[in-house]
Formats: sequence, structure tokens, C-alpha cells
Amino acid sequence: MEQQIKTKIEAIGTPLKEWDINIYRGILTGFNAAFIVDDKKKNELVAADPKSAEIIRPILSGKNIKRYQFSWENKWIIFTRRGINIDQYPAIKAHLQTDYDNLRPRNNNEPTGRKPGSYKWFEIQDNVAYFEDFDKQKIAWGNLALKGQFALVDEGYYINAPSSFIATDQIYLIAILNSQLADFYIKQLGVTRNGGYFEYKPMFVEQLPIPKISQNVADRLLVLIEKLKEKPLLKIQTEIEINNIVNSLYDITEDERQFIYNSASLIN
Repeated sequence: MEQQIKTKIEAIGTPLKEWDINIYRGILTGFNAAFIVDDKKKNELVAADPKSAEIIRPILSGKNIKRYQFSWENKWIIFTRRGINIDQYPAIKAHLQTDYDNLRPRNNNEPTGRKPGSYKWFEIQDNVAYFEDFDKQKIAWGNLALKGQFALVDEGYYINAPSSFIATDQIYLIAILNSQLADFYIKQLGVTRNGGYFEYKPMFVEQLPIPKISQNVADRLLVLIEKLKEKPLLKIQTEIEINNIVNSLYDITEDERQFIYNSASLIN
């Protein structure tokens, strides 16, 4: 039955990686203690030099991202991307300078510093050439979870690695990604860890076949996504409705639905 369902999903849908979208990993700073700050430090930096606000952005980690929603813990990232002129931000330069030994790219087997690379000591470790997509609405998810935790994240929020995100206006995809069927398929691609935890790497998520759907079905899913946010007490019933729609998109039979449901119940 397992292979039968997998084959049916693959026959009906097109892998997400073949859609006109990109899946990105969140930002890897190499030393979060220096680059991720709280309200107090952020306000100090802006008070010392108002220009600091230009490169300080709100950031989410995996624990902030839940099914269909996210919560922000007032954490900020100092986003000194590649090529930035740090001398234009003296307060931030002074702040980062206090951690110079931990921030510089290390050579060979030196005990301190970030991994070897072409970045400068004050720059984010990763290139993050896609940084402009953080200013768009996006679907984000944490790396490790018992089941899919995909949420719509507003414009302007940055995402910390190892969480991932998709910048897209096709919001209905959240409903498919959070469905029992999607979880069933994605978990066939990797190994579930002790305790039932699964690593939702982009290399797995991008393989999920997504069917082309009508605007009417997309609108129905959008209504249910909003219902989950506005009426949390109806969460169970609303998720059942979403699962039923998604199963229908893939022509899943009643026996196959029960198999998917039982597979999900073993973990949830």
C-alpha cells in the first residue's frame, strides 16, 4: 500500500523543485552570539547611530515557526551581508569588534574563529545572495519536527538556519505541505530519528509532487487556512477538511486515506 500511494502521488503531481519557485536555507551567521541581538542591544545600537537600523532585521528561528503560524521573540539579526561597507555603521562595527577573535575566518586548525572562507570578519558567514526574498511573504518551516510545521511568514522577517523558506505568493501550498499526505510522502525520503522526529531538509521537501489545482480549490484552501488562524478551537475539524481536499487532489481512495491516517497516528 505504501508504494502504491507513493506512485499515485508521483503520477499526479509535479515535484516542487520543478515549479517556478526557490527553496532557500535560512541565514548561517557562523556566530549567532554576535549577530543576533535582543531589543535592548538593538536599541543601544540605533541610539548610538541611527544608521544602524538600516541593517538590523527581525529574525525567526525554528522554534518560532509552528503549523500555520509563527511567533516572534523580539530577536534581531545584524545583517552585514557580503560587500557591505562596515565603516558606514560605526556602532555596529564597534559591537562586532568585541568578538573579533570569534568572527574572523580561521586558518587551518586555529582554536578560534569561524570556518575558513572568503568573507570578512564582520560579514555574515553565508553569501545569502537571495537576501531580497526575505522582504517578501514566504512559507517557512523548522528543520526538526514530529510533523510538518509550515507557516506563512510576513514580509521583512528573516529566517535563521537551519530553518528553510520559500518566497511565494501561492499561499495555498501551506495547506498541502501541512497535510497528512505530504508528511506521509516526505517521510519516505529520509530517516525518522528517535522519538519520531524528522529532518525537513529542502532536499526532501522539494521532491513533494504538487498537483495543478483550480482557482476554486485554491480559494477553498485559503479560506480554511484563515479559519485555522481565526478559529483555533475548530483546528481539528478544519485540518480534517484540508486533508480531505488534499486527498481528493491526488485521487486517494478510502483505503489509502485510512493507511495515511494510521501512519500519521503512529507519531501524532
